[in-house]
Amino acid sequence: MIPLIVIEGPTASGKTALALALAEHLKTEIISADSRQVYRLLNIGTAKPSREELSRVRHHFIDIIWPDEIFNAGRFRTAASTLITALHLQGKIPIVCGGTGLYVKVLLEGLFKSEIHDPIIRQKLEKDCEELGLDEMYDRLYNVDLKTADKVGCFDRQRILRALEVYLATGIPISEHWRRQVRKEEFKAFRIFMNEDRDVLYQRIDARIHTMLDKGLLDEIKTILKKGYDWTDPGFNSVGYKEFQPFIETGEGLGECIALAQQHSRNYAKRQLTWYRKCNFHLAASHLSINIKSVTEAIQSFFDIN
Repeated sequence: MIPLIVIEGPTASGKTALALALAEHLKTEIISADSRQVYRLLNIGTAKPSREELSRVRHHFIDIIWPDEIFNAGRFRTAASTLITALHLQGKIPIVCGGTGLYVKVLLEGLFKSEIHDPIIRQKLEKDCEELGLDEMYDRLYNVDLKTADKVGCFDRQRILRALEVYLATGIPISEHWRRQVRKEEFKAFRIFMNEDRDVLYQRIDARIHTMLDKGLLDEIKTILKKGYDWTDPGFNSVGYKEFQPFIETGEGLGECIALAQQHSRNYAKRQLTWYRKCNFHLAASHLSINIKSVTEAIQSFFDIN
């Protein structure tokens, strides 16, 4: 199996800093597993690496689509697997770094229908069904997954919407997911969890919202809107953007918007931590106590590298 280093953890836990330091030390490249940093123009609010950081180490899967496009776990797995193999042939151990747990899971284990849920996509499908009718939703399913459409029929609302949710979240029909229900492990991953005391983490999250504002987050949002993008576009579903819609539109209530962005960011971190409880890690580290030498030694021992 191909060796791989994976750095995971909640938002604001210090993943990027560790990935940069390790990549420089090991002379390798970083694969971003962040479903928000794929969007062009959304830089500050997604905590994207700075230009200086991007120049230090080559990054992949950052700035690859526009705010009105959809990227999914299936596309990530296909492209990332190809890239990892190419880097391995160059003698490099790639570093996958990001807080989108589903991306890492499908990369390491494959895609499984029962594990795929996207509340944003599901909410939009429910709305479309109410406004356009079940016949329209069935036609959509028929066009992307004929096998499932024939199987569920045109009156099974729950299964029609579920099949569309899986397809939109992964880019792969649900019938194909069922066909692939065999786990295939391609990579031997050394998984690092960036751990932090929750109170400290929440303080860092709250402070980071203010830092983003100081860097020009509001101007970034206005620029994106002026380019013709809309609050309903997938990119704006990122935490830290939509919360400022009331202030952008009326010029009032900035304090309330800041508090809401902080709250939603803390809630997101809490959901991430719940996800990570199900994962098995080889090393847990804090950004305050991380030691590149000791981490490198642990990695070399894991992969039996002299």
